[in-house]
Amino acid sequence: MPQNSNEAATKIMQWADHLATFTAMEGGLLRAYLTPEHKLAHQQIEKWMQQAELQTWEDSVGNQWGRKVSSKPTLPTLLIGSHSDTVANAGKYDGNLGVLLAIEAMFQLVGEDLPFHVDIVAFADEEGTRFNTTLIGSSAVAGCFQQDWLAIQDSQGISMAQAMRDFGLDPALAGQDKKTKEETLAYLEVHIEQGPVLEDLDLPVGVVTGIAGAKRYQFKLKGMAGHAGTVPLALRRDAMSGAAQMISTIEQFAFEHQIVATVGRCDAFPGAVNVIAGEVHFTVDIRSQSQSTLENCCTLLLQQLSDIAEARQLTLQHEKLYQAEAVLCSDDLQQKWGEVVEQHTHKTPCFLSSGAGHDAMVMTNITDIGMLFVRCEKGISHNPREQVIEADVAIALDCLTDMIRKLAV
Repeated sequence: MPQNSNEAATKIMQWADHLATFTAMEGGLLRAYLTPEHKLAHQQIEKWMQQAELQTWEDSVGNQWGRKVSSKPTLPTLLIGSHSDTVANAGKYDGNLGVLLAIEAMFQLVGEDLPFHVDIVAFADEEGTRFNTTLIGSSAVAGCFQQDWLAIQDSQGISMAQAMRDFGLDPALAGQDKKTKEETLAYLEVHIEQGPVLEDLDLPVGVVTGIAGAKRYQFKLKGMAGHAGTVPLALRRDAMSGAAQMISTIEQFAFEHQIVATVGRCDAFPGAVNVIAGEVHFTVDIRSQSQSTLENCCTLLLQQLSDIAEARQLTLQHEKLYQAEAVLCSDDLQQKWGEVVEQHTHKTPCFLSSGAGHDAMVMTNITDIGMLFVRCEKGISHNPREQVIEADVAIALDCLTDMIRKLAV
């Protein structure tokens, strides 16, 4: 018998605690792709899926699946998922909460025959912690798995292909069991917000409008190292001063163009207290929900940084490290999410964009996507202090369960 949502939320929180015990990090949470911890976590997830009367299987890249079988499917299959892997020293809810909510929603729907199969998926790698290649699990499902990923090595020199073999998978089959547009009704994902908006509005959940596109760059700024006491300021080619001006410009540019831009790392060389920096390396992460805005801003910002380098007689090189296109959630799914959110919160729904990437952004390659955010304390994520409120989890569960029912009408 299905439990009421409050009792079910308590169970989900206990599941999250238990899932966090599958970790490679003493005193913290770290669960990376194709590791023993990955296998143990997915074995436990499979047991919970089977308890919810789901048919279970593992796919070609190690994603864990569970299917609620329809006796008379007249519509394509509904996919619901999130990821089970973590960053180093992670919190318990990023990704994992969405998987557990989806399984519990199947408990709530035991005995109800839907006009479609419902496939629950725990994606094995979203974070890219081990191989620095993100969204491996969902890319395989959406037909975007790149065969050259198999040659990438982890910090121990183990290739992804070898890791798959060690895990019991055949790398030659990676991605061959992909889903198609024709067999997929939609993709739903519930995820913690990873930001402070819902908490600021005192709302338990919110409807996601889209996922920001992102580009990441590595910059190398070169000047001339020299003695800190003997080279006059006017004659210096100080890479650190140039980098400081660029970093300030990046922040101001982001304010002016209503995007977000972050310099997350900056290293000076030779790095001595009495030596003028001859070279500085720094990164820039730029994001916008509008792809055209992102493209335009990157072009403009790169030119501004180049102008600064030229004015200071410095040389500037850049390399693009990563890019992901902005995606929009389905208008129809947003509307339906909004209806169930209003039904269960008795408040006007909050519609907000996601600045972080999610598996949903890859799933747009095969189907419409719809996401629901759950409030998290102070917006903290990728951190052991990551926390959600049990009552919010209950509301998210009710919303997800009724969203599935709404799609069946």
